[in-house]
Amino acid sequence: MERTQLQAGQTSVYGLFRSRSLSSPHAIALDDGFRRITYAQLLDRVDRLSGWLFARGIGRGDRVAILSRNRIEYVELELAAAARGAIVACLNWRLAGPELRHCVELVSPRLVLTEPDLAPALAEIPDIALFEFGPGYEANIQAASPADAATIDPEDGLVLLYTSGTTGLPKAALVSHRAMIARAMLYTSELAIPATDAFIAWAPFFHMVSTDHALATLLRGGTVVIIDGYRADALRSAISRYRISWLVLIPGMIEPFIAELKANPLTPRGIGICGAMADLVPPHQIAEVTGLLGAPYLNTFGSTETGLAPATRALIPVGTAPERLSKQLSAFCEVRLVDPEDNEVPPGSPGEMTLRGPTLFSGYWNATETNAEDFRGGWFHMGDVFRQSPDGTVDFVDRAKYLIKTGGENVYPAEIERVLIADSRVTDVAVVRASDSRWGEAPVAFISRSDQSLTEADLMQRCRDALAGYKRPREIRFIDFDEFPRSTSGKIQRHTLEAWLRDGKYRDSKPEPMS
Repeated sequence: MERTQLQAGQTSVYGLFRSRSLSSPHAIALDDGFRRITYAQLLDRVDRLSGWLFARGIGRGDRVAILSRNRIEYVELELAAAARGAIVACLNWRLAGPELRHCVELVSPRLVLTEPDLAPALAEIPDIALFEFGPGYEANIQAASPADAATIDPEDGLVLLYTSGTTGLPKAALVSHRAMIARAMLYTSELAIPATDAFIAWAPFFHMVSTDHALATLLRGGTVVIIDGYRADALRSAISRYRISWLVLIPGMIEPFIAELKANPLTPRGIGICGAMADLVPPHQIAEVTGLLGAPYLNTFGSTETGLAPATRALIPVGTAPERLSKQLSAFCEVRLVDPEDNEVPPGSPGEMTLRGPTLFSGYWNATETNAEDFRGGWFHMGDVFRQSPDGTVDFVDRAKYLIKTGGENVYPAEIERVLIADSRVTDVAVVRASDSRWGEAPVAFISRSDQSLTEADLMQRCRDALAGYKRPREIRFIDFDEFPRSTSGKIQRHTLEAWLRDGKYRDSKPEPMS
């Protein structure tokens, strides 16, 4: 078969965006609350930025980094780099200096675009060409001449998204044009997204949730509403003005969002589904927020490396506090649960989830040994343990690396957390490992509560009723909800909690006595 025939079946993120812009030039592509940019206007700005990058010698495979909060220019850069075949490294502006330097030096960008007040964080990193958003950037855009798009292979890299591991420095996951297009198609298909529905990009663009779904929305023809972080007023405004198929809610912001909705009720224009990461959200919060929004909760399981796959299909009905969070496997991917020797486990037995499919990333940047381990046997090993039921659904057990070995028994923190978080007075919980002179390791629970009358004795009784003795936490430590150390995706950083225990730095050094 001729190569030209094969090329006709290939495309790029930029190519699909350009096609959509030409067919819907007057539709609103981006809205940040101050500017509303049509598809025709965005295409013009993207083409000019692409020309500016071309004039600076940026080409296929080159990295361009961005250190920025959510803003229109973020999307422009991702699309302009896509036209050039360049790769955008999405830096986390919340990182400490040494972490940020590691992320920059790992990918060796040809240039870095940033906001003026974030530029000092990059000042001590040598050999980078730094450009700031502002009047100078706008002048460059207006003066630049559009350049023809480069020839792109679908396997070419599009973005580098840094993963926040529980230990060590961040890894950079390379997402290709092929993977991003497949993610857009799976997102639209699995969640039944109408073509022109809007997406609210309030979570950071340096995470997959906003970058993946903003690009998917633009390839489809909808509007991306850009908000810089969780801002209740801006979210309320967007929900009132746009039909939203998926309103992303993440742990850590749901409790204050519920309080906002109760204090200031609103009438959404239309919300199809809401939520994410149900395993990390108290069941009573799921029931409450779905009731207030009139939309079911999306029982997701995916990752930076996989997109919404492999298990984001099940919905939790409005007003329901789920007792189980069984997940339905996504379409367009293959899934196996395997033991430590990579043998497939039978239904009912715990096994690590492995995946292959078109949404999968291309590996971690400059991490040969890690890639060899994680992609062994031609499957990506996610590090998450599940059990499959006879009906085909899967239940999350825990992250394999969170496993606690106590007295020779395996204890998964998530099993304990599900028991504790079922109490409606618990607003969040994390169970971590602590060293134990007798058993080697033992579970310790950190809990925030909405009712100060809730005691350790109350929760220990709940554990006695539901868990084997070796699974019960050695102790419970109460902290304020805002004290939980979180990643920017809302996940509790367990390694920090373990460090509090290990180093004796936990500020409440006198927990309640055991009952």
